[in-house]
Amino acid sequence: MPAPQPVLIPKDPSPLPHHTPAQAGRPHTFPRLRPRAAAATVWYLRLLALLNIAAVVSLPFREEVHEHNAGEFFTPYLATAGLVSAALALFLAVVMRRRKRAAWIFNMLLAGPLFALYILALTQDPYRQHAFNWLSALLTGLFVATLLLGRTEFQAVGDRSNPKLAMAVGVVGILVSGTIGTLLVGATNRLPGGSLCDRIAYTLLRGISIGPFADRVEAVHAPRWVDVTINILIAATFLLVLYACFRAPRGRDLLGEVDEKRLRELLAKHGERDSLGYFALRRDKAVICSPSGKAAVTYRVIGGVTLASGDPIGDPEAWPGAIEAWLDEARRHAWTPAVMGASEEAGTIYARHGLDALELGDEAIVDLADFTLEGRAMRGVRQAHNRVRRAGYTVRIRRHGDIPDSDMTTLIDKADHWRDGATERGFSMALGRLGDPDDGRCVMLECRDSQGEPRALLSFVPWGEHGLSLDLMRRDRACENGLMEFMVVELLLHAAEFGVRRVSLNFAMFRAVFERGARLGAGPVLRGWRSVLTLFSRWWQIESLYRANAKYRPVWEPRFLLFEKTSDLPRIGIASARAEGFLTPPSLPALFRRRRTAHIADQPNCPTETATSVRT
Repeated sequence: MPAPQPVLIPKDPSPLPHHTPAQAGRPHTFPRLRPRAAAATVWYLRLLALLNIAAVVSLPFREEVHEHNAGEFFTPYLATAGLVSAALALFLAVVMRRRKRAAWIFNMLLAGPLFALYILALTQDPYRQHAFNWLSALLTGLFVATLLLGRTEFQAVGDRSNPKLAMAVGVVGILVSGTIGTLLVGATNRLPGGSLCDRIAYTLLRGISIGPFADRVEAVHAPRWVDVTINILIAATFLLVLYACFRAPRGRDLLGEVDEKRLRELLAKHGERDSLGYFALRRDKAVICSPSGKAAVTYRVIGGVTLASGDPIGDPEAWPGAIEAWLDEARRHAWTPAVMGASEEAGTIYARHGLDALELGDEAIVDLADFTLEGRAMRGVRQAHNRVRRAGYTVRIRRHGDIPDSDMTTLIDKADHWRDGATERGFSMALGRLGDPDDGRCVMLECRDSQGEPRALLSFVPWGEHGLSLDLMRRDRACENGLMEFMVVELLLHAAEFGVRRVSLNFAMFRAVFERGARLGAGPVLRGWRSVLTLFSRWWQIESLYRANAKYRPVWEPRFLLFEKTSDLPRIGIASARAEGFLTPPSLPALFRRRRTAHIADQPNCPTETATSVRT
């Protein structure tokens, strides 16, 4: 049997028209030439980066470039055969591809005056006699022309703090790299004498080029490896300065009181549609609404990726307006759009706006009308439930709003103590807080042993009026095996008392691979992929989550990852891992932050650091 391919939701053949705010209402002169001109600038910069790298590696080519970049010759824009120029061209190609306005201005400030200087030079007799100079002027002029023609395509804005940060990074970087370079030059100078000013001048010139450009400092002659080291240090400094100058805004506007109130109103009307809808109320997310206000997309910006989760909140007829507003915001700030955990219905709408979809896995949903402990298929669950019950364990089920503050404080402390590791995990399928007074409709399961000591807890968020969705799962590692199965069965048996008809459990990544790969006749590719996932399951809960949910005989609902370009998947993967807590880049404030668990009634706009779910 052939191996199944990843489920892809095809893009709509006629996607909705898109216009950036700066282009709305503007006459479209050369509508096809402007995007092509913008793309041409990117390809020019990529080509120059490649040529500069080749010139650094190849000595004959480097000498040829240096010969045409001195005396009566000049070369095209950014062709200097140095690592700094290569790094500059490569970085500018990246930010120009993201349509950064600051990058367009930067290129115009460099290439524009350079082209004017070339035109002026060609009026002089020594320069206009060389055909290569005319070619250099032509290429530089074409680059400037494409910049001007495609100027309206570069509308992405940067962070307001970028200039100050870039200046600080530049000053510190030049001081550090210049000091190291000057010390190396002084220690390895093969010529006697040479003042400090000579060594500094030699270092700065070597930062621009490793060719004969710095040979004009006659009192200094350093080894080749020193020249290369200085050039690399200066190139790294330039990269850091450019990154600070062109970095995307951080998206600091998080969920406020007004936004949260609006989302709760939308959930009250349309919360039945998506089991992940309540997780939109995480306070480390931002929200953007449709023009009608009937739908909203919640997202978080991480590493230049605007990461939405679940389906849009609100009326499905208004989803396109909210999605388009979110994509407009992404393009305005040069963010990479991505959606985690969207349903098939939402994935289809996203696909109409130009996003591709890839199936991530399946969500386990138990319909209480069909749930029973009877039958051979439920024998393992039934035995685990009876064994734990005979051991004296009991479960108490309460709404969060019915739990006294003293009891809730104890549960929060226990949840934090039982957490596996110091890092909080969860984003798309976790609320990220516990004990908030606004979450009174959430349901808490508290399990105690025969001595009355708390041993485990489960917390569920509301899924409309008649559903629950798993948020948090914590247990004492020293307790009886099968405790979680016991608690889940107790909830399913007594959920009708709370008006609950369906329960969403854990999310199983790549469930279809484990299920189909174990069938008779599965192809070698599918069996190999299943073996790889089984290997990774030793470190991450992949197969175990699937099998833990399959025992309840749930209905599997597929969930999708939405993305704009396949080349963006590595960035999206890193951003998703950071959002879910699997990657935690070090930050200085985090070293001194005291982890605590408390109620957040006094800080309604700040995310808490309480325990979150393992369902991710």
